[in-house]
Amino acid sequence: MNSTNSTNSTYGFRTLTRRAALVAVAGAATFVLAACGGDGDGGDSGGSAHNAQDVSFAQGMIPHHRQALEMARLADGRAASESVKDLAARVEKAQDPEIKTMTGWLEQWGEDAPESADGMDHSAAGHSGMPGMMGGEDMAELEKSEGKAFDTRFLALMVEHHEGAVKMAAVEKSKGRYGPAKAMADDIVTAQNAEIGEMNKLLGKSRG
Repeated sequence: MNSTNSTNSTYGFRTLTRRAALVAVAGAATFVLAACGGDGDGGDSGGSAHNAQDVSFAQGMIPHHRQALEMARLADGRAASESVKDLAARVEKAQDPEIKTMTGWLEQWGEDAPESADGMDHSAAGHSGMPGMMGGEDMAELEKSEGKAFDTRFLALMVEHHEGAVKMAAVEKSKGRYGPAKAMADDIVTAQNAEIGEMNKLLGKSRG
């Protein structure tokens, strides 16, 4: 009788020990999977997970968008074509909210947001090396242009500017981690590629 009880007791202890070990292994596996998922391509899109590329994307795209807004605002009162004015208005409507969103991300992450465009020297603000970014001379010449001359110059410069933004967004799509930033990058690629096609058509008419 005592021997049976002892056997049962030993068996029960071994069973509990085995179960505890299995629970520990399962917990470790879950932790490893979660860690791997976090390092994936934007797997943790709903949280605060981000990487250095996400920060670089926001810090670079903010001044890039700001320059596009400045270029777009020049169209009012200078452009001859209603199509150019409409395009400029759409650029402003799309990119202004994106600037605010990206600034909010940087604040959440405890990163520095680029200074506002007020008084920014476009030729030497540390941003002229970015793809498609205009220098001070280009901006000054655009500001002096009017009518069809403005339309032609605006379209040519904005095509180049958009192409630069698409390149920057493609890098974010490939190397970024933060889901909302990657989604914005995808939107930028889609929208600005479409506008590039539209502007090239207008540019052909403008030169014709």
